[in-house]
Amino acid sequence: MRTRRDKLSGAGAQLATEVSINFGSSLAGLLIPVVGSPIVVAVRQIVMVVVVLPLARPKLKNLTWVRIWPALALGVVLAVMNLTFYQAVSILGLGIAATIEFLGPFALALITSRRILDFVCAAAAAGGVFLLTWSDGTLDVLGIVLALTAAASWFCYILLTRRVATEFAGLEGISVASMVSLVIVVPIALFTLDLSAFTWGVVGLLLLVGVVSSAFPYTLDTYILRRISPRLYAIITSFGPVIAAGFGALVLGETFTLLQQIAIVVVCVAAGAAIATQRDRPIYDLELTATAIP
Repeated sequence: MRTRRDKLSGAGAQLATEVSINFGSSLAGLLIPVVGSPIVVAVRQIVMVVVVLPLARPKLKNLTWVRIWPALALGVVLAVMNLTFYQAVSILGLGIAATIEFLGPFALALITSRRILDFVCAAAAAGGVFLLTWSDGTLDVLGIVLALTAAASWFCYILLTRRVATEFAGLEGISVASMVSLVIVVPIALFTLDLSAFTWGVVGLLLLVGVVSSAFPYTLDTYILRRISPRLYAIITSFGPVIAAGFGALVLGETFTLLQQIAIVVVCVAAGAAIATQRDRPIYDLELTATAIP
């Protein structure tokens, strides 16, 4: 039984992971103009494999096509999600890209809903994103398409993670997916590699992105899930775009108009309200992000 102290420590740890992941994304925003998004994603995936594989090395002799295909698909989705998101960050900025990407899991949480409140929240979130991307009367179509691709990938990521969790014990499935993602991303990274762009400072920042975006969250994941409910996890996650916007301003020097600030808050509040008012059962798909951090 979870005590109040457990819930507080778990919620604090989950908030720390949100801060860590978005801080990592802001550091990635500094690195992308220097080395390119494929290099950033490749290093992050290398760090994730180094962290996950020793903890959950898959038993290859027990793998069949029926068991392994969801993990292979998950690896492809993971590569697409990270590549498109970081490229969207380079075009739109972290705050806007993170807010649009969050539409993926939010849509999945509401897709089977029949409540009027959920439709209102969905409309509010859609309106918030419209204001966010159209506030100055122009649209960066490529950036929006990339961010929406990342959102769709997160949508698929959650569904596949759920399937992988039923086929593999512990983190075995995510370790397979991580290796597949690495195989996809590394050739792209090598094709764009420019050794002259690398300094010890750049290498250090790349490793830091991998640690704060992958290693640290995965380390805390089990601790968190033993102390808070999936719903509370999802509610805290729903405020990720606000945290991302904050780091976008602090680290990347991004500026947001008052209308854009309101739009980001509207999306987060809409998601939080929709999740917080759901019944305890069934557990909705957005809440299942508690089982895996992209």
